[in-house]
Amino acid sequence: MQTNLLPSYLDTPHGREADAILRSCVHCGFCTATCPTYQLLGDELDSPRGRIYLIKQVLEGEPVSERTQRHLDRCLTCRSCETTCPSGVRYGRLLDIGRGVVERQVGRSAFAGAVRWGLRQVLPYPQRFALLLGLGQRLRPLLPAKLRRKLPARVAPSSRPPTRHARTLLVLEGCAQSVATPNTNAAAARVLDRLGISLIAPAAQGCCGAVSQHLAAEHEAAGFMRRNIDAWWPHIEAGAEAILISASGCGTQVKEYGALLRHDPAYAGKAQRVSELARDLCEVLEAEPLEDLFLPRRGRRIAYHSPCSLQHGQQLAERVEAILTRLGFELTPVADSHLCCGSAGTYSILQSELSQQLLNNKLAALQAGKPELIVSANVGCQLHLQSGTSRSVRHWIELLDEAID
Repeated sequence: MQTNLLPSYLDTPHGREADAILRSCVHCGFCTATCPTYQLLGDELDSPRGRIYLIKQVLEGEPVSERTQRHLDRCLTCRSCETTCPSGVRYGRLLDIGRGVVERQVGRSAFAGAVRWGLRQVLPYPQRFALLLGLGQRLRPLLPAKLRRKLPARVAPSSRPPTRHARTLLVLEGCAQSVATPNTNAAAARVLDRLGISLIAPAAQGCCGAVSQHLAAEHEAAGFMRRNIDAWWPHIEAGAEAILISASGCGTQVKEYGALLRHDPAYAGKAQRVSELARDLCEVLEAEPLEDLFLPRRGRRIAYHSPCSLQHGQQLAERVEAILTRLGFELTPVADSHLCCGSAGTYSILQSELSQQLLNNKLAALQAGKPELIVSANVGCQLHLQSGTSRSVRHWIELLDEAID
């Protein structure tokens, strides 16, 4: 694609990066076939190709309006288009850049701006999030039915084994996951302990930065990233094998620290090393002798939802499925498994109508095979799916924890 970006953008690192991404797009339209919002809305400007064109216009100095912002807001950042794209267009990164530019030019209404600011002030901070979630859980009987469904049930954290093995992995506790589904990492710790691996969770770490990153607050996101790097670095120097991340959305973000901080002279090298060490849970467990430690669960029917952040963001499609199949679980067929469930971080809050349509479609596909339960690999997907079904929705590592012999 030919571009003619304004010098004011081309003279910046973000502008040069956006220009390179735009030039890699050949406008073939393959991305429209796998875009969830284009399938729902049928509007070219709600497809990756259309949004790329909008961002190109913005960076070339064309007028920017709330209409431009609305089409960019509707994108899930599921990155299904990246899996489909034959040219390797880094659409997700271009969208972050484009949203930031549009945010600065168009702004938000007082209410919309307050909602986004509030999300950034609560979700990345476990103590604040726990306080509000606990209040909502106590007031559940008084809340409207729609809101009650979205509130996860209260979960008591289970015990974890002590750090006792020579093999150690750092583990990101996360913000929402550490509060809403604390037993995910507890189950991971017990499973890995049986494999001779201990998890270390540095106290100074925090949010991965994804919430701020995708809400056009890149400087804020960079602060979260630097904080985590500082917390992890002494353990990396001491020989930690990897950084384990059991929420695939966070994993996608951490694997991009190197790219996102490459212009930071103080952190570029460390950020790249952190990205190289980042591992999803499935990447760690697929190389371990699981059959020696777990009782086969033959005949148990499971519907697996592969999060977009795992199959498209990290390009780890079918890896969890392979582990579950190895251990005897029967996976029911799921139509259109490449499509998003509608969670997408804060999307289910900011674009609730589209999110609900995607949730309904996804649950219909997941439940068509009449599974006993549904499992996923990302806390956001897990909670979003659970809000629409009476079937239990869990993280897949909990099944392995229960199958320990």
